[in-house]
Amino acid sequence: MDMKFLYGRTEIRLDVPDDTIVYNSKFPDPEKNESETVLESVRNPAGSPPLLRLLKNRRKGKVAIAVSDITRPIPYSRFLPGLLHEIESANVAKDKIVIIIATGMHRPSTTEERLEMFGKGIVDSYEIIDHDAETKSELLELAEKSWSGSKAQINKVFAEAGFKITTGLVEPHFMAGFSGGRKAVCPGLSSLETVRKFHGYEFLSSPCACNGILDGNPCHLESVSIAKLAGVDFSVNVVLNNERQLVRAFSGSLEEAHSAACRFVSGCSCPKVETEADIALTSCGGYPLDALFYQCVKGMVSCLPAVKKDGVIISFGSCIDGIGSPEYRATMDKFSGRWREFIEHIRNPGSFIKDQWQFQMQARVLEKIGQENLLFITHSLSRQQLSKLSVNGISCGQSAVEENIRKILASRLKKGMRLAVFPEGPYCAVIR
Repeated sequence: MDMKFLYGRTEIRLDVPDDTIVYNSKFPDPEKNESETVLESVRNPAGSPPLLRLLKNRRKGKVAIAVSDITRPIPYSRFLPGLLHEIESANVAKDKIVIIIATGMHRPSTTEERLEMFGKGIVDSYEIIDHDAETKSELLELAEKSWSGSKAQINKVFAEAGFKITTGLVEPHFMAGFSGGRKAVCPGLSSLETVRKFHGYEFLSSPCACNGILDGNPCHLESVSIAKLAGVDFSVNVVLNNERQLVRAFSGSLEEAHSAACRFVSGCSCPKVETEADIALTSCGGYPLDALFYQCVKGMVSCLPAVKKDGVIISFGSCIDGIGSPEYRATMDKFSGRWREFIEHIRNPGSFIKDQWQFQMQARVLEKIGQENLLFITHSLSRQQLSKLSVNGISCGQSAVEENIRKILASRLKKGMRLAVFPEGPYCAVIR
């Protein structure tokens, strides 16, 4: 059986046994173009009057639009112009609109990334800023405490805006259940101190902090509470199929629009585990998601429920932008091959390291199958770099990635073993 997998900006084709369990999303084809789909949703929202009517009665101040960064493949350039025109038709001048890139803990955007995300027309015509989670002067503490009883600080420009719009992609998320909606604010526009609780050891130790679960998920509950305290006026949530086409948009009130989007996505890309396989073969989502090893962890975690105890995961990602933040690299280096010591370290209430959450999630994989059975293939990281990432790493030339995966699969897949494949990586996440 010939299968296509995402890798960087390219595709990998692999021949797998006919009895392979294939986990693919099953989204409908788009009915209209991206702009029409989004505009229809903002004119017929869930739990809210239409965007135009809300804008005509807005508070004094700028209209702030929170958008995702380059790590999400959202086709802003194809629907944001229409959305901005809709906003301006409510007598909002261009200079009263600010686009805030909700970077969360990620690095600032580059000029090239902004052009790729939004197009030259938007970059040249509107104010665009990056959220900075670590500069106190750019943050504002919210008056009330969050769901967990914590103080929360968010982006000051967004907090002080006269009208606040969030946008985002709804897909399975290995911590928060689903992305989109409230996550544009927390962690997207939150301070590092706020994320310290949101992505802390305690929250991520919950069995509910995983793909496809919102009920009882502390990450979801904390994020919703902070977004509500921030006073989000309108939310736009988009859904993409496995061809990166925008197939649905769910707009309206923060919670109702997001809930509707999650129900739709759950039915399309959260299949139940058929039977635990001996080996899982997974993409890490292709570009832009697999550009960093940090993000590739999502692919490893998302397929975990489909693998037997002490089974094997073969994953691959381009890592064209490297490993991740300096803090993440230092943590991975310090605790390389010693994930249990790392978990003991972060269990201490006084201990916190930026980006520790990604290694904590990887530790779930290591606990179930072990480092030797967690194989990771890439062309962008050296053997030495991979040796520090608590994986069984294979470094090779770009042209040799496909062949290396074939050889590894052939050597690991013995007679009578069952294989599960995830061609889209974490965009299709199994649940138990």
